[in-house]
Amino acid sequence: MLAMNFRGPFRVRADRDKPYPEIEHPEDAIVRVLRSCICGSDLHLYHGLVPDTRVGSTFGHEFIGEIVEVGSAVEKVKIGDKVMVPFNIACGKCAFCRQELYGNCHESNPESGAVGGIFGYSHTAGGYNGGQAEYVRVPYANVGPTVIPEWMDPDDAVLLTDVVPTGYQAAEMGGIQEGDTVVVFGAGPIGIMAAKCAWLFGAGRVIVIDELEYRLDFVKDYAQCEVYNFSELEDPVGFIKKTTDSLGADVCIDAVGAEAAGNTMNTLLGRKLLLQGGSTTALHWAINSVKKGGIVSIVGVYGPIDALVPIGNVVNKGITIRANQASVKRLLPRLIEHVRNGIIDPKALITHRVPLEEVGEAYHIFSRKLDNCIKPVLIPPSAS
Repeated sequence: MLAMNFRGPFRVRADRDKPYPEIEHPEDAIVRVLRSCICGSDLHLYHGLVPDTRVGSTFGHEFIGEIVEVGSAVEKVKIGDKVMVPFNIACGKCAFCRQELYGNCHESNPESGAVGGIFGYSHTAGGYNGGQAEYVRVPYANVGPTVIPEWMDPDDAVLLTDVVPTGYQAAEMGGIQEGDTVVVFGAGPIGIMAAKCAWLFGAGRVIVIDELEYRLDFVKDYAQCEVYNFSELEDPVGFIKKTTDSLGADVCIDAVGAEAAGNTMNTLLGRKLLLQGGSTTALHWAINSVKKGGIVSIVGVYGPIDALVPIGNVVNKGITIRANQASVKRLLPRLIEHVRNGIIDPKALITHRVPLEEVGEAYHIFSRKLDNCIKPVLIPPSAS
């Protein structure tokens, strides 16, 4: 079958000889992929920043598709169902799944003590093949796959597998109170959605910081927020303090993660020499921009090794830090209603629809931020 094939940093190709996935457990399902996205965190893999990303892997943790085969113990979905598949692979039975911490499933990724299994996200996340392919094996099919409502646009559905829940949870973890000032670092798809969702929790002011003008223009229109280009600010932290009466923001959201720009030392240590789990520039800015007693919400992805953060400022300011992978299954019922009611329009983020055969070009465009790309979606030939 046709699938994306990772050949090393900055090298992916469409492989027509990837073996068709097989049922390996009675709770497995095989899904014919109808849409898959390239995520900003896929770029961390593409850029060689995530340990144990093996040659031959197929990325893709955001996808929807049609069930074409099920194991003998699958009861919640059936052949022919069109489903959205959360990026978390969750057993639904372990201590963490029972707390609805589906991103921390203790069974789906026995190689890690932190994150649970994730489709197509290296062997640090379980070593599963992802959905940038014509077909994909979905473990624990009684837990994750959710039938797409008949009224829902497939382009909305595919963004409910990661982007919308992650942006929503970023705002939720911020504990936003009525009238709060919320600063979002990063105007990629997750930052855009976090800014949009901040209003749903009662924010009184939403500010987005990035350096790409076309993304700032997009989020300003999509999320009705203030935007600032950090490359034009002498000091982003000083600017946030100045614009909040010297107090700092009530809530800061790091929606950037490991590939943050803006600080030479962090770029050198985290992106060039790989001596820490990514560049922590956005996290530094978030910690130093939030008010005393404020909350920093982290959804940006960092590597599993240590990273430099100003922990002294965290302690001395009394900051609360909340972070996690989005618990997609927990959030889906609420987010489906938000889409139905027109409160969130996920598909508006999609700027590029690319045939799966051209996956290499899609990664190049997204990685280089060409052609005003916000969110690329891959369409397999078997989807039609």
